[in-house]
Amino acid sequence: MKPLIVLLGSFILCHVILYWINGSTNYQLAGRVSMAIMLLFTALGHFMFVNGMARMIPDNIPYKVLIVQATGIIEIAFAIALLLPKYSYIAGILLIIFFLLILPANIKASMDGLNYQTGLLDGKGLSYLWFRVPLQMLFIIWVYFSAVKDIL
Repeated sequence: MKPLIVLLGSFILCHVILYWINGSTNYQLAGRVSMAIMLLFTALGHFMFVNGMARMIPDNIPYKVLIVQATGIIEIAFAIALLLPKYSYIAGILLIIFFLLILPANIKASMDGLNYQTGLLDGKGLSYLWFRVPLQMLFIIWVYFSAVKDIL
């Protein structure tokens, strides 16, 4: 829920600022800036809740902590690339793929009832999927319309 609030709040703020500065707005730029802000926000979790997030990764995959930290760095790189016109298109394509690749970890965490912040199995459980899966699809659509579609 917090990433959605950050995404929508920063989009509205960016839209207002762009309108105030230019007398008009650029929805795609506001979309990329707000997605970048959200990615920086979610990247923090990869460093603050490393052990809990590592439990989202299937048991047969080694180097879980390293993977969690690497994906945090990847999110920061995507945030930067979305703001650079030369790289925003490829960043958008790769970010969509990234969102699809991390969805199984979110599904596993929900099925296990994992609270990724504490690492305990006292999370929201399967009911969280009713929110998380549509949220992930929103992120994909958001990136498509703010970073990919204008180039195609």
